[in-house]
Amino acid sequence: MEEQEQITTDNTMDLDKVGELTDQFIDWAAGFVPKLALAIIILLIGFWLVKKISKVFNFSLEKAKMAPEVVSFLSSLVSMALKIVVLLIAAQIIGFEMTSLVGIIAAMAFAVGMALQGSLGNFAAGIMIMVFKPYKVSDWVEISEKFGRVEGIQIFNTTIVTPGNKTHIIPNGQVVDGVITNYSTNGHIRLELNISMPYEESFTKVKAAISEALSDIPFVLKDPEPIIGIESYDSHNVIISIRPFITPDDYWDATFEINSKIKDAFYQRGIKMAYSEGVELGPIGPG
Repeated sequence: MEEQEQITTDNTMDLDKVGELTDQFIDWAAGFVPKLALAIIILLIGFWLVKKISKVFNFSLEKAKMAPEVVSFLSSLVSMALKIVVLLIAAQIIGFEMTSLVGIIAAMAFAVGMALQGSLGNFAAGIMIMVFKPYKVSDWVEISEKFGRVEGIQIFNTTIVTPGNKTHIIPNGQVVDGVITNYSTNGHIRLELNISMPYEESFTKVKAAISEALSDIPFVLKDPEPIIGIESYDSHNVIISIRPFITPDDYWDATFEINSKIKDAFYQRGIKMAYSEGVELGPIGPG
């Protein structure tokens, strides 16, 4: 009898505990569910508003004629920031403390920033490049002693392709820290070519041959006019500078054509040159 009474008492206590826990759950749910429902509504309405604001912001940037890369990046950045604000508001409604959430986010941002110092520097440099536009895609540039055509401008790096079809990926931090030479800004560039003329040759004759050769080359611009002059004297030759102007896209075609035409012009006029082996003069073969 005593055992049965004990079992009955235990069962009664268990039922009381279950009832108590059920009442606590109902009380908690009664207070939490409305907050959760309100937070979900805030999220839905907030994200909808963020989408609309992002579209308006994107349209404003495009109307301001900013670079597509800048428009895309800034729109994404603003959208992400607004969504974080919406999430923080929803979290506070549910019951999370705003100060704690902000502290956690700040700590995470600081840790990520310390780990990505170099990347953040390249990121900031990329924004500067996109805003101030020292060059654009398809420009011929020299960056970090690398010459080529700009193929892409990204947030963290710039990609250029050399005339030899080599691809160089240059961190934007190096770009803004160094000298940028843009050969496409003025629409034309100047080739810097040198040839050797023997002392016994007439410079007037050589210059006329070179001028005639350049006039027959479509890659060479008539304005500005090519510059031809004596640059220096060495032990065996007179160094002649040839400075024709061309468009950047014709760099290699123009270089090859100019060298070929000048060689042929020297042959046609019987102009002799000093060979590299010594001071002996030798004939020039046909072009």
